[in-house]
Amino acid sequence: MSQRFTVTALPREEGAPCQEAAAALHGDAAPLQGAQPGSLSREDSKGDGNPKESSPFINSTDLEKGKEYDGKNMALFEEEMDTSPMVSSLLSGLVNYTNLPQGSREHEEAENNDGAKKKPVQAPRMGTFMGVYLPCLQNIFGVILFLRLTWVVGIAGIMESFCMVILCCSCTMLTAISMSAIATNGVVPAGGSYYMISRSLGPEFGGAVGLCFYLGTTFAGAMYILGTIEILLAYIFPAMAIFEGEDASEEAAAMLNNMRVYGTCVLTCMATVVFVGVKYVNKFALVFLGCVILSILAIYAGVIKSAIDPPSFPICLLGNRTLSRHGFDICAKLVLEGNETVGSKLWELFCTSKFLNATCDEYFLRNNVTEIQGIPGAASALIKENLWSTYLTKGVIVEKQGVPSVALVDPVIDLDQPYVFSDMTSYFTLLVGIYFPSVTGIMAGSNRSGDLRDAQKSIPTGTILAIATTSAVYISSVILFGACIEGVVLRDKFGEAVNGNLVVGTLAWPSPWVIVIGSFFSTCGAGLQSLTGAPRLLQAISRDGIVPFLRVFGHGKANGEPTWALLLTACICEIGILIASLDEVAPILSMFFLMCYMFVNLACAVQTLLRTPNWRPRFRYYHWTLSFLGMSLCLALMFICSWYYALVAMLIAGLIYKYIEYRGAEKEWGDGIRGLSLSAARYALLRLEEGPPHTKNWRPQLLVLVRVDQEQNVVHPQLLSLTSQLKAGKGLTIVGSVLEGTFLDNHLQAQRAEESLRRLMEAEKVKGFCQVVISSNLRDGVSHLIQSSGLGGLQHNTVLVGWPRNWRQKEDHQTWRNFIELVRETTAGHLALLVTKNVAMFPGNQERFSEGHIDVWWIVHDGGMLMLLPFLLRHHKIQSITDESRGSIRRKNPANPRLRLSVPEEQVGDSEEKPEEEVQLIHDKNATAFASSPQSPGDEVETAPEKVHLTWTKEKSVAEKNKSKSPVSPESIKDFFNMKPEWENLNQSNVRRMHTAVKLNEVIVKKSQNAKLVLLNMPGPPRNRKGDENYMEFLEVLTEHLDRVMLVRGGGREVITIYS
Repeated sequence: MSQRFTVTALPREEGAPCQEAAAALHGDAAPLQGAQPGSLSREDSKGDGNPKESSPFINSTDLEKGKEYDGKNMALFEEEMDTSPMVSSLLSGLVNYTNLPQGSREHEEAENNDGAKKKPVQAPRMGTFMGVYLPCLQNIFGVILFLRLTWVVGIAGIMESFCMVILCCSCTMLTAISMSAIATNGVVPAGGSYYMISRSLGPEFGGAVGLCFYLGTTFAGAMYILGTIEILLAYIFPAMAIFEGEDASEEAAAMLNNMRVYGTCVLTCMATVVFVGVKYVNKFALVFLGCVILSILAIYAGVIKSAIDPPSFPICLLGNRTLSRHGFDICAKLVLEGNETVGSKLWELFCTSKFLNATCDEYFLRNNVTEIQGIPGAASALIKENLWSTYLTKGVIVEKQGVPSVALVDPVIDLDQPYVFSDMTSYFTLLVGIYFPSVTGIMAGSNRSGDLRDAQKSIPTGTILAIATTSAVYISSVILFGACIEGVVLRDKFGEAVNGNLVVGTLAWPSPWVIVIGSFFSTCGAGLQSLTGAPRLLQAISRDGIVPFLRVFGHGKANGEPTWALLLTACICEIGILIASLDEVAPILSMFFLMCYMFVNLACAVQTLLRTPNWRPRFRYYHWTLSFLGMSLCLALMFICSWYYALVAMLIAGLIYKYIEYRGAEKEWGDGIRGLSLSAARYALLRLEEGPPHTKNWRPQLLVLVRVDQEQNVVHPQLLSLTSQLKAGKGLTIVGSVLEGTFLDNHLQAQRAEESLRRLMEAEKVKGFCQVVISSNLRDGVSHLIQSSGLGGLQHNTVLVGWPRNWRQKEDHQTWRNFIELVRETTAGHLALLVTKNVAMFPGNQERFSEGHIDVWWIVHDGGMLMLLPFLLRHHKIQSITDESRGSIRRKNPANPRLRLSVPEEQVGDSEEKPEEEVQLIHDKNATAFASSPQSPGDEVETAPEKVHLTWTKEKSVAEKNKSKSPVSPESIKDFFNMKPEWENLNQSNVRRMHTAVKLNEVIVKKSQNAKLVLLNMPGPPRNRKGDENYMEFLEVLTEHLDRVMLVRGGGREVITIYS
């Protein structure tokens, strides 16, 4: 049935933004009497200037409410305004949403209130280009493009480099698609990827991956600083080096020390700038971005110029070995000085003197010196030569293929000779780890969602366009570098063969200095951005409170600047600087970024598969298969880059996850993992409905009935202690209680009772659920709990309850009637029943029985519950009885203690004679136990565990029956434990039952006086309700003088198995 109604936001006097936010829904309902159809009265909707209207919660008196909403057509809802805000207030709150930190907002308000009143100026909202596209470009383009991409192309070749770029860019593109879906599902405040993952996968995953992303961002800052120092010392001011090596082997160590010293100084300066104010970093962000774009344009201009007029960068070769230009300027062995031919500076590097009769290196004498062009240009057909990979090992000379040379039989390579050497062993997976940081930075747009004009549109568009742009630049750069630059120059990491120039700078136009200066400022800006973003990410994690020891880093200056987080970030960044090698730091941050991207894809896939109603992103071009592919690609890249780094990163994330799980604050963010748990629980419950569980899968599912006092505290907490000791079965536990009254009057007391039950369950380490029922009387409430507790196939099969102690009191006569009805209902529902008597004497979880025994009086077989309970109790440390001399569990029967019981094989399965034989055993015991001399506990012969069926031969039964002189007949014992006859001779029957209870109690007290626990079959209640009070007397007499007793009544099905 369609209905017509209109929702109109009521306007305020001062022109609130919600005046324009009215939504009209058209249908067919009839209008209210006295109102215009489909609308609210405009004349009566004027505000009265009361500021309380803008508050979503109205706290005023009834008279004030009547005045406030009089004339606004809100009389029907005025009593609900305390809990439900007006639509106008809700819309106003959404329009005025801000994601500024609380400290920053308070600081701004304080500044506005001081001095003259100033009109608050709203910061201009940014669009897609300025707010997302350019920041992503600035974060993606970085140090790897300028310092390592040419070397990667030279080592891996164009084909493998192309595959590497496609692999990494596909990973980030798939991650961007998943991130766009998550980001457009709602506003993403400060924290970016951490916020998305934590709100999608829960605080454990969010905290673990958020901290890993924080570590990745921090190490990225170290990598950018190391790149800055490398550009400064290798290409701008080499003379600034503090440490210098005497030979080639010491030069590498000296360079690392220089990186550590200057890197620490630069880190200190950058941290100071960030501490003084982020606004200075933001002011220069556009300058740094301009340097990046200008450098890339210079590269493309150089490629175009090289096709027309290649630049002059000659490379000197000795045979096929590449020579370093340090130490000589003329690529020739001999030079003419005046009229005399003497050795050149190159000659002096390989010979003992410059004269022709000097002793020289053998390879130098046998091979000629040639000079080739380092930048042949795009039209030189060089692309075929650089198509395939040339992997090198550490200390190998960079050689040009296809150039003739005379090789030595036993070559001895001297590192002090002026060759270009490989500084590290290279292979494909290593290059992937070094290159991957050049495609990170895709989260820059999502971190700025609060500053965007239309975040739902700008984040997907800007991020995907930025990744497409950078991917096109990287792919074209790989092809153009291989087509324009000589292979030996590409494999020369530090440009030693081209006079120490930056290799990519030799290709640039108009000058190599454009690339050098541009890359220097670019790396400086990227380092500042990392030191700015990482502390804020840590601050967002700390303020969520999910990691207790990080809460101190949530504090900062008055304006919200994360001072302590910045200090920790600088310390961690210093660790990366002390490593001092850009090639060693890059794979570390690759691991952390890949793990973050992997969980972003996982979050999107989980949310999509769960199809929760609140998952409705505006970005439509996503699918769970793409997210799953991106997640698999990220995981594969982690192990491709470095399998041991991947394992270490996963171990760190796993430790953080477990720490948050056990020590962190509990947060409920509606995450996907909880939704996944709900789906899994629903599936499991539906599977359980397929049929009853097999005996092998049977386990006690406990419904524990407890009583609470006037303060809603549990009267007998020992019941929950016993429950935790019985949980070796790993079954369901429901703790239930009943309050008398009506729900409308007592729902607050029920909530307090549930909180009290939860606290007690947590203290007693009981894993389960609690349920408090409000009923007009206790009898009906207990019945409702027994009938309705549980869900589907996961329902209780055992009820645990305490013995009613004061049942004899006249004013409390209803107590024992309720108890007997409880027994009858459990019997009718085929539920097992456990009744604990003297529950106050049962051990708590802080106590422990180190010796003693549990006595089991197994009189009738009702499913084997009596045998299962001691087994479960012994698995708990409280009942871990270790008295091996007497045995931990003693199976008792009412037969003569001097009599050894045996089970003939031909009679084990005789089920027809079994009840009579068990009755005869009890009768014989009653007749002879006290006629014989008392036996010590050590003299008794116990039944072997496998001989649990109390069967008896017919001949023995007749013989023992003739010996008996007791007036108690076997029928009386049978009636006592079954209580199923028609109670025609009531008084005579009561006498027989009471006599049996007294005699059996004497036997139990004699044999089990020192037992830590006595387990006993519980007789059923009589069918005739006139004997209910006598039934309670029988049970009272049966369990007299025993400290701890548990009466057990089976549920009518087998719970233990004999065969495997």
